[in-house]
Amino acid sequence: MTTTLQVDRDSARAEVATELRLALFTDTYPPQLNGVSRTLERLVSAVRARGGDARVYTTTDPEVTTPSSDIWRRPSIPFWAYPQLRLAPPVGGRIYSDLLAWRPTLIHAATPFGMGLTGRACALRLGVPLVTSYHTSFSEYARFYKLGMLSGLGWAFFRWFHNTGQRTYVPTRAIADELGRLGFARLAIWGRGIETQRFNPRYRSAAWRKRLGADDDTLVVAYVGRLAAEKGLDVALEAMEVLSDNPRLKFALAGDGPYADYCRRAAPSNAIFTGRIVGEDLSAFYASADLFMFPSTTDTFGNVLLEAMASGLPVIGADVGPTRELLASGGGVMFPAGDAQGLAEQILTLANDPARRHALAAAGLDAAHGCSWDRIFDALIADYRQVLTEPPAWPRRAITRTTTRPLRGASTPR
Repeated sequence: MTTTLQVDRDSARAEVATELRLALFTDTYPPQLNGVSRTLERLVSAVRARGGDARVYTTTDPEVTTPSSDIWRRPSIPFWAYPQLRLAPPVGGRIYSDLLAWRPTLIHAATPFGMGLTGRACALRLGVPLVTSYHTSFSEYARFYKLGMLSGLGWAFFRWFHNTGQRTYVPTRAIADELGRLGFARLAIWGRGIETQRFNPRYRSAAWRKRLGADDDTLVVAYVGRLAAEKGLDVALEAMEVLSDNPRLKFALAGDGPYADYCRRAAPSNAIFTGRIVGEDLSAFYASADLFMFPSTTDTFGNVLLEAMASGLPVIGADVGPTRELLASGGGVMFPAGDAQGLAEQILTLANDPARRHALAAAGLDAAHGCSWDRIFDALIADYRQVLTEPPAWPRRAITRTTTRPLRGASTPR
């Protein structure tokens, strides 16, 4: 049974962060640019905006030159299979001493590797309530990066890690259902929001369209995200090749990653790669396109889907649970997961049907405007407060029941 909790938004901001001192442990944090790091940065700001305090324990990053008193960075090295991910040893040491002096009331371990394991160990040692969040299907990622041992043992490890805590926060009901079947306990849905002032059709730019090689008769099909094998880019590249002789279509891919060189070599001549873009340039890139493709089957929540929908783009997404859930309101269409021909057919169908594109764009805009970050963080931090009143979930030797519930007031796909 799923319970939908409600939150009194008038009192939430004044009450939910009382005595909340959050220690956030994560292996990814800005300046790293990905959906997880950006969400966690917003979380820290949300806790402080509601009267709480937060301290981040994360990895070093070569782009960071100025230390921050609120961000503790443990020395780390690039992960050999994915250099954009940095790993640190799961050892408390001085971090434990720092926590002891700072006196957190809640520890949130957002990743299950070096820093997350450190956070878990410190919570157990200090007797501080622990919550975790599940952001990335690492077992699926392992399949792409040929990490056979991790692929085989991954679920047992992640279940052990997450079931230690009072909650495992997940971004969609589809992921909650999957993890529940695998024995994960105390699941709660923590959705995602969108800044509709930042991602908005008004940023459409003739200058950006010219930069992308598009004129008034061109349809630009955009992709935004890491250029990485697990993002389904082989499927996208094959679909692009199928449509390479269509003079009306232009493909524009924004992002960087370990697959970037291969993608540039394999892409047809009607594709352009912008590299990593941020800020208002990213807003303009989205709004200056006409369609958005999302071939990934491994994302637990496609933040870029909300960004595209808020920018007025119809979405063409792989037919998997989390994407299906986000597009349930009608902001896009699906193609069979892994089917490049199916993706090409959907692109061509929408390219030839402006009325359908307009209807999908309108539905996507409506859905995006219903996803408020304020409401989502009011609900999350209210649940943090609830966790502080509960008896500890650990130690536990067996999990006999799984409870899944959306957070109070959280925006979930309609």
